[in-house]
Amino acid sequence: MGRTLRRGMLLLTAGLGLLAATVSPAVAASGDSPSEGHRDFASVDRPGPPLEVPADELARSLRCGSDLATGTRAPVLLVPGTTLTPEVNFSWNYARAFDAANRPHCTITLPNHAMSDIQVAGEHLVYAIRTMHRASGRKIEVVGFSQGGMVGRWALRFWPDTRAMVDDLVGLDPSNHGTLDSYAVCVTGCAPAFFQQGTGSRFLEALNSVQETFAGISYTQIYTITDEVVAPNLGPKASSALRTGDGQIANVAVQRICPVHVAEHLTMGTVDPVGYALVRDALTHVGPADPGRIDRGVCAKALMPGVDPVTFPTNFANVTVTAAEQVATYPHVPREPPLKPYVFAQSLGR
Repeated sequence: MGRTLRRGMLLLTAGLGLLAATVSPAVAASGDSPSEGHRDFASVDRPGPPLEVPADELARSLRCGSDLATGTRAPVLLVPGTTLTPEVNFSWNYARAFDAANRPHCTITLPNHAMSDIQVAGEHLVYAIRTMHRASGRKIEVVGFSQGGMVGRWALRFWPDTRAMVDDLVGLDPSNHGTLDSYAVCVTGCAPAFFQQGTGSRFLEALNSVQETFAGISYTQIYTITDEVVAPNLGPKASSALRTGDGQIANVAVQRICPVHVAEHLTMGTVDPVGYALVRDALTHVGPADPGRIDRGVCAKALMPGVDPVTFPTNFANVTVTAAEQVATYPHVPREPPLKPYVFAQSLGR
């Protein structure tokens, strides 16, 4: 495991091209500057706009492994991270663990390996939440990694009808407040999603405007303080943590449970046993995960349930190679995509 992980992270780091540790104003630049008068975002109770993504494209992006109307457990929506697909991210870990636990689940494929405009990816989440809620007749659970742990909040923020359809939103190293890594990566241009996940981006300003959480939803944000991609992820202002709003919030670093636990970004979203224990706790109890309920025996485990140790090296290598290839080859843009009109208070009235 150690050799595979080191090789994978070398590939990913090379792909990211972390050229500098200094902050560049290029990341914050977008088509909507504060001087243009767009500081006033939409109220949280304004109905969301019609979806612009074609209906057939939305339908193709959602795949469910079973009939959601059967059984007594709320279905889970698995949302992959930037550069990844559901197959690469979840088929060999969380999907297998949920199958073994008889937990119904679906996956959503975000456009272009989740590298393009996250606002468009957000529409896919709106569709998935509505569709799964209608098919199951109950509130659903959303579990996502990195961008996948954050993008569901875009749906909840700007399409208020989805809030009554979600019970838990669980993020694994979610990029809720962005990453300083984007400053180096985007110096000469980068993928739209990288700009949008940069600390201080206009996208994140809109996402976190007014309030970060909503009543009736439990938010469990799971992260590692040694995250090298969503950074910095330690201290009282960890990037993944949520702080405002009316939802029930649990921000939990895996090191809070296992103090000497070493986990990096990609393992957190694929095989980390402590992260999985917290996900399972959130999904099987009322409210968010509670670190006090986690058996500390998990600290001695190398892999989460569902992961085959024999095929693990191949599967994890596929994750790292896919991530590195996307970072290296996805077309660059010179600036952050402009925010959609529905984001602003003046677009449809107050």
